[in-house]
This record gives sequence, C-alpha cells and structure tokens, in this order.
Amino acid sequence: MLRLPEVHRKAIAAHGERAYPQEACGALLGTAAGDDKRVLATLEAANRFGNVEEFQERTGESQANRYVIPPEAVARIEREARQRGLDVVGFYHSHPDHPARPSRYDQDHAWPWLSYVIVAVAQGRAAGMASFVLSDDRSVFAPEPLE
Repeated sequence: MLRLPEVHRKAIAAHGERAYPQEACGALLGTAAGDDKRVLATLEAANRFGNVEEFQERTGESQANRYVIPPEAVARIEREARQRGLDVVGFYHSHPDHPARPSRYDQDHAWPWLSYVIVAVAQGRAAGMASFVLSDDRSVFAPEPLE
C-alpha cells in the first residue's frame, strides 16, 4: 500500500503537466513499515535520458517516452532523505499521451519493493495516476494500492 497525500498527488501531476511533452520524474520520500509506505515529501529530478537527435531517430526513444535519473542525482536524493530523517520509498514519472501503466522499459529499470507512481498526462493535462511495485524475482510489476 502506498499512502500518497493529496498535496503530493497534486505536486506530481503539476510536474507532469509542466514537463509535457517530455516525461517528468522524481522521488518519493517517506516512511515504511513492511509494505505499507507513506509519502511525506516529493523531490523533482531532471530527466537526463539521452535526447540527441540522431539517437532519437535511430531508436524512436527520447525524453518524450523515457526517463533516467542519473546516479549522482539518486545519491543527492538519498542524502536529502537522510537529512530529513526519511527513506526513499519510490519514484514517480509521467507518461505523456499514454496511460498510467508501466512499460517494459519501466519494469526493466525498476527496483523491487520501491513504489513507482505513474501519472498519465493527456494533451498537457494530468489524466490519471497509479502505483506499481516490482516483485523480488523481477517477474511481475504489479499494481499497488494507492490511498
């Protein structure tokens, strides 16, 4: 279960709308007791997925359909969480003009136990939000109850 207060839902949705048509991304900071996670803060991160024109033409991938939070940014996020006495309980990103469902790329780059919130952004407006968690054996990226 991911407990995501309305203030943080709105922050994630607004970030997705501002980043449109690119994917927005960030971290979820909070507390956890077993699989019950509570978000107490969100941190925006810059999407550093390679957006070189030649790469985009060759692969069809860009910041419009992929995101990457580089290792140094993850380290900064972890430091910030520690300074606040919180844990990194997950990450979020947007899906411009696509549903709030994880892609194969999302599953391949996720870590077990963490929550992954996806906000669908249709024509620049947040249109739905869902959370997912990867199984320990990485075989299933299952919907997670979002409260």
